[in-house]
Amino acid sequence: MTTIHLFAGQGSQRVGMGRQLLAAYPNLVRQADEVLGYSVAELCVHGPAERLADTRFTQPAVYVVDALSYVDTVRTTGVIPDLVAGHSLGEYAALFAAGAYDFRTGLEIVARRAALMADAGPGAMAAVIGLDEMRVRDLLRDAGRDVDIANLNAPDQIVVSGPVEAVASVTPLLSAHADTVVRLPVSGAFHSRQMASAAREFDRFLRGYVFARLKIPVIANTTARPYDGDTASTLVRQLTQPVRWSETVGHCLDQPDPQLHEIGPGTVLTGLTRRIRAARSAAVA
Repeated sequence: MTTIHLFAGQGSQRVGMGRQLLAAYPNLVRQADEVLGYSVAELCVHGPAERLADTRFTQPAVYVVDALSYVDTVRTTGVIPDLVAGHSLGEYAALFAAGAYDFRTGLEIVARRAALMADAGPGAMAAVIGLDEMRVRDLLRDAGRDVDIANLNAPDQIVVSGPVEAVASVTPLLSAHADTVVRLPVSGAFHSRQMASAAREFDRFLRGYVFARLKIPVIANTTARPYDGDTASTLVRQLTQPVRWSETVGHCLDQPDPQLHEIGPGTVLTGLTRRIRAARSAAVA
């Protein structure tokens, strides 16, 4: 059996998340408050929702809940996973679980990432349901706009990202071919070329950190394969390159007797895993 933990990313947040965890681990919560300069428990449990949805606050809050969820899961089950992965922001909690850094250091890095992504300027993202990657790429190329594929969440669920006007202009074209196109409630063009300036600043910031050797294999979003040892560069590339989540889960499912467990708030990744499993089964039927 291969125990695999999948860590939730941005979009899984909700007011009230982590209530019991935040109360159960006061020492870690105190560290988080010192790093952030505000009460993370107050934000997670009481919101308001508008603040929790702001990237500057969303990313640290989800990281904290992810990390505490992992600590609590290992403490209560006594089982350390054989493999870990995280969706976008969730990759930072996966690296914490694998021993790349301690809880506080991971939060410092996430908080800086969140600020840089928020400062990168306005942008938009939209989920395209019912088309595969190649079809979406063909349509974007035909449209000739600065819109990139940001997330390959499932074989038929692709997220595109770019300037607000560009995403708005390609939406009718995508909608004409897809089952549906849904604008996501974000204010930035994450995992696209629009994050290039943030990536350069993040690269400089990460040079101040030394990452420990991983104790558990971590599957990288950008490659859907285990980290090759260059943690900082991999994290920098993640800002501008697509999250290859469908391939990541596929790699996990190829392990001997894989047991996948979602860690963190919500069940978004569990739903995506079902879609990916179903697509794989249909492909071999």
